[in-house]
Amino acid sequence: MNHTRPVMSWFPETRTNQTWAHRLCTWILKSGPVPKHVAIIMDGNRRFALKNSMQRAEGHLKGFDKLAEVLDWCLNLGITEVTVYAFSIENFKRSKDEVDCLMELARQKFARLLQEKEQIMKHGVCIRVLGDLSLLPRDILEELAESVECSKNNTRAVLNVCFAYTSRDEITTGIKKLAEGVDKGLIRQSDISEELLEKCLSTHRSADPDLMIRTSGEVRLSDFLLWQSTFTCLAFVKVLWPEFSLWHLYAAILHYQKNYDAISNARENNRIEIERRQRDSDYRCVMEEQKQKSGEDGVNLQTQIISYSKEREKRIVKFLTYLDYKEETFFNNILSNKPVACNS
Repeated sequence: MNHTRPVMSWFPETRTNQTWAHRLCTWILKSGPVPKHVAIIMDGNRRFALKNSMQRAEGHLKGFDKLAEVLDWCLNLGITEVTVYAFSIENFKRSKDEVDCLMELARQKFARLLQEKEQIMKHGVCIRVLGDLSLLPRDILEELAESVECSKNNTRAVLNVCFAYTSRDEITTGIKKLAEGVDKGLIRQSDISEELLEKCLSTHRSADPDLMIRTSGEVRLSDFLLWQSTFTCLAFVKVLWPEFSLWHLYAAILHYQKNYDAISNARENNRIEIERRQRDSDYRCVMEEQKQKSGEDGVNLQTQIISYSKEREKRIVKFLTYLDYKEETFFNNILSNKPVACNS
């Protein structure tokens, strides 16, 4: 691995030069619906290295350079949230040399990110790291935690970095959180729903992606945001990630715009169905409580349902507050021996 090669900035001071054709396309696309949240499977770094007779490490570095460039394009287009699949838990199964290389590259990336705190605050970017962070080396974990802590109050844009992540692991962890909530008496078993499970996922602070892009020509999601992509427009691009261009991004957004109405209708119908199922659940729970009270009534049924719904919402708020506290404590424990110097 070439350690003398400079690591490209996450947020370059000089914006990418665009031709008049790029500016025209940007203007045209902005006249229609532009996705607010784009998820990216950055696939093809190793094949790019092989294609260009490079070492794998150089291919991964080229991939990071492309990420920094794409983030700039997204900001320019008005895309306010980007989620990238940086490192899968499955990647730990690769050769030791390649895993070590990827961990070293991560050290360089996140060390550079910490050096760019001013740029993070200037652009108002909130950095979030999603995944099983307990699998990471301590030094990388500290850098990630500091980046998250320093930027947590930024609201202009969000960058979610999925690191040591798979969707199946995320969903499994979410189910464990629900089981813990029931065990501790914070919620009831009857409170559990798809909506509550969503709030237990690592992406709970984000809306589901509007558009997901996968490069390299592969047409599968590879265990990435499986739950969140139910109503996401998928764009599979036949180009290796380091070769991904602004024109490819334009084409993906145009694909999203062509399918916008159908996806929006499906999302709205799903929202209505979720609300209906919740009302039915509340009704069944109230009727069950009435049976246990030996038919004692005296209160209007609709009033009981409204009261039950409010109590359920209180339990859920208390449960989610507990989960937020656990997450905050996790990061605080990591940073306890590493002072955070951050200008907001």
